[in-house]
Amino acid sequence: MKKGAQLAKRLSPSLSTILNLNASTHSLLSSSPWWSASQHRGVKVNAIHLRPGNVIEKSGRVYQIVESEHKQRGRGGALMQVELRDVDNGNKVSLRFGPEEPVERVFVEEKSFTCLYTEKNTAFLIEPETFDQLQVPLDLFGKSAAYLKEEMKVTLQLYDGRPLTASVPKRVTCTIKETQTPMKGVSATPRYKKALLDNGVTVQVPPYLDTGEEIIISTEDDSYLGRAN
Repeated sequence: MKKGAQLAKRLSPSLSTILNLNASTHSLLSSSPWWSASQHRGVKVNAIHLRPGNVIEKSGRVYQIVESEHKQRGRGGALMQVELRDVDNGNKVSLRFGPEEPVERVFVEEKSFTCLYTEKNTAFLIEPETFDQLQVPLDLFGKSAAYLKEEMKVTLQLYDGRPLTASVPKRVTCTIKETQTPMKGVSATPRYKKALLDNGVTVQVPPYLDTGEEIIISTEDDSYLGRAN
């Protein structure tokens, strides 16, 4: 935590009090000019184009799509099985749509932040222009939360002053903490071997890489992309 606080001081000479994203601070976040989300309703899209992370309005409720699957019902035709999370109460529901059925999509604002540090299940972020700070659950980043580090630029997707999802850059640099040493004299070597990264993630890397090397990893599927420059 001390290290994160020191970073915050470097980024700003005077920082506001950390904003907690809960009911008591919701009104403050909503009224802040930098925090105001820009939603655009009334845009109809066919259900077949719905993707996880999209936000839609249905029967007066606003939902975020968790999962969307195209299913074939034999003679009954195709349908879209969509798992949704109610933005207001967090409850999950399952709905079915025809592939060409029009659905009202709600567009949300994406905003950039800088990660100060993480502690337990929380990420502490700072808005680079106003230097306002806030806390968000690591769950918003999904499995990509493992790649969070100090000074990393991240993106939040906001609806009505509330963060729905968060994402890290698609490509990050990591250091190999532990991996098997290349064996000399072995004619048949595997194409890949396991490597433990400095963030605790295990990935597959080429056999010629060794402990201590910096490599580029895709945060979308944990795949090796190449050596870092």
